[in-house]
Parts: sequence; structure tokens; C-alpha cells
Amino acid sequence: MKKIVLSAAFAVLGTFAIAQQSPQMPKKDPAQMEQKRAEKLQKMKDELNLSDAQVAQIKSLQDKKIAERKENAPKIQAERKAKMEVMKAKKEQCNAEMKQILTPEQYQKWQTKQKERMQNMHEKHMKKMPAKADS
Repeated sequence: MKKIVLSAAFAVLGTFAIAQQSPQMPKKDPAQMEQKRAEKLQKMKDELNLSDAQVAQIKSLQDKKIAERKENAPKIQAERKAKMEVMKAKKEQCNAEMKQILTPEQYQKWQTKQKERMQNMHEKHMKKMPAKADS
């Protein structure tokens, strides 16, 4: 029974910790982003042999999608924040339950193991991320 509880706790805490450690996206220069967008459109035009009218339509479609994303951003951020708060509350509840189950020494050792595990998972996650190429 103890093994099942510990396994479940590790799985739950691992999921929460990964979600909470996601780095913030750095803000990019709008002019640089627009330049990259223009380069991508030009590449599409060349590869697909698009007409100027088609390029204009694609640009218009992209503008529409960007506007929708900007419009929905506050809602998405609020939903994400609410989910994170729920996950944090569940994590705290699990920690409290583990503290009741384990002796103080076991709990301390368990917390140390959790921190090590999360650090290892973070390092593995960072290795999997592709390196950003400076243009």
C-alpha cells in the first residue's frame, strides 16, 4: 500500500513540477518578427510559385490569425493561471498527506529526492529543446 501511495505521489508531483517550471517566452522585437514573416512569405512565394494576389491573401489570413491570438491571449493566460493554481493546491494537498504518512526523517528524504528528480527532469527537458539559431 505504501508503495502505491508513493508511486502515485511521485507521478502527481512530477507532473506539477514540470508544468510549473516552464520558462517564460522572451519578448521579441516586432520589427524582427515582421522581417522574418516577410522572408517566410517570400520563400513560400518562390517555392510554391505564388502570385502577388495569393501572397496578399496569405498575409491577410496571417494577420487575421495574429489578431485572433492577441484577442484570445488574456483569456488563455487566465485559464492557464487558474489551472496552475489548481495544480499547486493539489500538490500542497499531496505534500500534506505525505507528511502525515511519513516520519519527519522519511518526509525530509522524500522531499530531497523529489527536488533531485525535478532537477534531473528539468535538465533532460532542456537538452531536448533545440538550440535557437541567431539570424
